[in-house]
Amino acid sequence: MTQGAYEHVMGSNPSYFKGPQRPVERVSWEDAVAYGRAVGVRLPTEAEWEYAARAGGTAARDGELDEVAWYDKNSQDQTHDVKLKRPNAWGLYDTLGNVREWTADGFDEKAYADGEARDPRGPVDGRDKVVRGGSWALTSCCARVSYRVRDPPSLRSGFTGFRCAGN
Repeated sequence: MTQGAYEHVMGSNPSYFKGPQRPVERVSWEDAVAYGRAVGVRLPTEAEWEYAARAGGTAARDGELDEVAWYDKNSQDQTHDVKLKRPNAWGLYDTLGNVREWTADGFDEKAYADGEARDPRGPVDGRDKVVRGGSWALTSCCARVSYRVRDPPSLRSGFTGFRCAGN
């Protein structure tokens, strides 16, 4: 989600690194959900996010790291305009770097171990929410499709933004 699109709908831009084509950051999970409601979309589930980021592949990343992601070694300590790196095989940009992305799911440590093998869902009422992808400030080990962490839904981090899924 770009800052320009977010500001157009929400009337404000909380981002630290300003630019209409940069990803919006410093948005909470609640902010991302509110944006989705305002425009008739939603956050992707964790499984949807990973499926889209993998683009039919099984590799940790779809290409050489510097070609596909902004991370701590190439970001100059800031976000960058979206779509400057090579997209994945399905045409999605910045899934592995620039900003991490909120998903709809609550965090469950065992989601992939104990849950459904196909389209697992985290707990609906999970206190923390799942964040996927790498960030401009994180190391190369985080710029991989399987990277997942949890954050409280009220957190506004300069490392975190979101992307939308259809309803």
